Amino acid sequence: QVQLVESGGGLVQPGGSLTLSCAASRSINSIGDMGWYREALGKQRELVAKITAGGRTNYADSVKGRFTISRDNAKNTVALQMNTLKPEDTAVYYCYVVAIFQTYWGQGTQVTVSS
Repeated sequence: QVQLVESGGGLVQPGGSLTLSCAASRSINSIGDMGWYREALGKQRELVAKITAGGRTNYADSVKGRFTISRDNAKNTVALQMNTLKPEDTAVYYCYVVAIFQTYWGQGTQVTVSS
């Protein structure tokens, strides 16, 4: 069973930066999109960013210009660089990987932006 392991969450002050990383516990064949969702308290889960196998990226309007998603196809990893963080970015962040027959999810990592 493949597991996605996330790291990099934590507490940061407004205007600060964090980098989230997500790695698969073993190799996954035929990976398509990889990305990140987030779920804030009392809100629906929303797509933050995604990246295709070819490197094309999409971002939520709320994070454009501040967040950057990247992937390493050889290592089956995806990262999310988050800059100029705002209190409204506070949420649990989940990575996901779309494979040929299944979508895998991470366990979630908390990001809290507060002074």
